Amino acid sequence: MINMLEVKNLTVSYGDLKIVDNVGFFVEKGQWMMVVGPNGAGKSTIINAVSQGVKYSGSVTFEGKDVKKMKPVQIAKKIGVLTQNHYVGYSFTVEDIVRLGRYAYSIGVFTHGEDDEEKIDEALELTGMRSFRNSSALTLSGGEMQRVFLAQIIAQDPKLFILDEPTNHLDLVYQKQTFELIKEWIRHKGRAVISVVHDLSLAKLYGTNAVLLDKGRMAASGSVENVLTVEKVNPVYGMDVRQWMNDLLSQW
Repeated sequence: MINMLEVKNLTVSYGDLKIVDNVGFFVEKGQWMMVVGPNGAGKSTIINAVSQGVKYSGSVTFEGKDVKKMKPVQIAKKIGVLTQNHYVGYSFTVEDIVRLGRYAYSIGVFTHGEDDEEKIDEALELTGMRSFRNSSALTLSGGEMQRVFLAQIIAQDPKLFILDEPTNHLDLVYQKQTFELIKEWIRHKGRAVISVVHDLSLAKLYGTNAVLLDKGRMAASGSVENVLTVEKVNPVYGMDVRQWMNDLLSQW
């Protein structure tokens, strides 16, 4: 059986400094892979490498094909990427930005795919951005912009979401809505998600699998139940994670 995504011996270096060192994992259809670890562990770098944003050694394959050898349009139809930070310097409307998610399906410069409007409408509805459709991006808050770009990759209709802190800038209501939305999205046949998260509680609640990183190296990988244990996370974070979580919850 060919895995949807398979990463082998992934290494990313800047000069003599290895940011990611010999990391490997795979993602199957229906899985939500959580990439966790302290700041500086290499989480975002792995996401950037898999999405072809940085140079790396090792291999990244999607459905058995070397991603390095795939054309950008081919990648865009298979993989959607949501980064932490977004900058829009022009007064694009929300719909303009979401429509860019359909670029890979354009027949020509002025000819759009027949499913474009349906996919755009669906994405705006799912992310709660329909009422902002004609609003300028320059008037939106950071949380609203995050939802706009989430709508963009939903409209892109890929098989795999790669998300770097998908609820960055979002308040509690939209954090919950976003994670529930992604959970529902995965239920459609043939989809999977990889996401970087800092909140281990969210990782345990929504993830099916996890990769635990420590200073660029794999500390553990496998099912969430087997990876996010006290025995594995405490040495990586250098603290009693369970006690800290209990202390936080005790305030309620």
